[in-house]
Amino acid sequence: MDYYKYRAQDEKGKKISGVLPARDEQDLHEKLKADNKYLVKAKKVTKTKRIKRIKSNALSEFSRNISELIGSGVTLVKALKIISEDESLKAKDREVYEAVLKQVRSGTAFSDALAEQGDFFPPLFINMLRSSETSGNLDQTAAQLAQHYDKEYRLNQKIKSSMTYPKILCVLIVAVVAIIMGYVIPQFEDLFAQMESLPVATTILLSVSGFVKTRWYVLLLVAIGVYLFIQALFSIPKMRYYRDKAELYLPVVGKLRRVIYTARFARTLSSLYSAGISMMNCLQISKTTIGNTYIESQFEQVIADIRNGSNLSEAIGKVDGFTRKLTSSIMVGEETGSLDHMLTSIADQMEFDSDMALSKLVSYLEPVMIVVMAVVVGFIVIAVIQPIYGSYQQISDSY
Repeated sequence: MDYYKYRAQDEKGKKISGVLPARDEQDLHEKLKADNKYLVKAKKVTKTKRIKRIKSNALSEFSRNISELIGSGVTLVKALKIISEDESLKAKDREVYEAVLKQVRSGTAFSDALAEQGDFFPPLFINMLRSSETSGNLDQTAAQLAQHYDKEYRLNQKIKSSMTYPKILCVLIVAVVAIIMGYVIPQFEDLFAQMESLPVATTILLSVSGFVKTRWYVLLLVAIGVYLFIQALFSIPKMRYYRDKAELYLPVVGKLRRVIYTARFARTLSSLYSAGISMMNCLQISKTTIGNTYIESQFEQVIADIRNGSNLSEAIGKVDGFTRKLTSSIMVGEETGSLDHMLTSIADQMEFDSDMALSKLVSYLEPVMIVVMAVVVGFIVIAVIQPIYGSYQQISDSY
C-alpha cells in the first residue's frame, strides 16, 4: 500500500491537506468521502518499484479470457490459473498473472490483487472491475474492457502504421545524403583540385563532404546529444506542459491530436460511466488516460465546476483541447438520459475522423519529403555539374 499526499475540501468548502495510506487514488477518494471530505488533488509520496504497464492488446486478450471463462461458469481462481498457464504468454506477464492468482486464492479481492501489481494494470481497468465486484457482472464488464482495449490498440496501431512510410522516407534521405557526401563526392576531389576556381555551391558541397568523411563521429555525437537533451528537456513537467499545449495548435497535426485525445477521453469516460462509477471518479480516472498534460491540468477546474452545480457539458466545454462535437454530444446525452450511449457514439465517430485525418496527414507528408529529397539531390547534382560544365566551356572558348 502506498501513501498519498492529498488536498481536499470538507462540506463547508474548507481546504484540508494531509497524508493517507491507500491502494490508489480511487481508494483514497473513498476514504476521504467516508469522512465527508472531497478529494481535489493527490500525489503519491512513496517510492515504488517501476513496472512496465501491460500493452493494450495483451490487456484486451486477458479481459476477453476472463469474460469467456467466467461467463461459462468457471470460478475466478480456475480462470486465472488457466490464463496464467497459457504457453503464448510473455514471462513477465505470466509472473504478474501468477501473483494475482496467489493473492485471489488467499482471499484478496480481484481488483485489490490487480492494484497490488504496481502500474502493470491501468486505473481504468482496476476501477471498472472493482465496480463489477459490487454489481456481480464481472463477465460483462470484462467483455466491455476487452472491447475498449481492443479499440485502443487498433487506434494506436493505425497511428504507427500511418507513420511508417514517412519514417522510411526520412531514413532513406539521410542514408542517400550520407553515401553521396561520404563516398561519391570524394571521387571528384582530384578533378576539382585541378580547377582554378569553383562555384560557391561546389565549395560548400566539398566542405560538407570533407567534414562528413573525416568527422562523421562528431555528427553522430551531436545527434545523440540533441536527442538526449530533448528527452531531458521534456521530462521536466513545465516543459512537457508547454510542448503539449503547442502541439494542439500545430497546422494539420494539431487538429489530428485534438481528435485523438477527444476519442480517447470519450471512450474511457463512457466505459467507466456505464459501469456505474460516479461521475467525479470517472473524470479523475479518465483525465489520466488522455496523454496530454495541458488538457489534463484543466480537469481540476472541470471537477470543481461540477461540484458547484455545473452540467458536465458546460464544464467540459471550457476545456481547451477537445473538439466541439464532444460538448454537443454530452449535452444531448444529458437531455435524453443516454450519456453513456452518446459518449460511445462520439468516441466511434472521433476514431473514424482520426483515421481520415491520419490518411490526410500522410498524404501531405509524402510529397513534402519527396520534394525535400529532390531539392537535396538536385543541389548536389548542380554543385557537381556546374564546375565540370564551366571547365568544358573554358576549353571550348580557348579554341
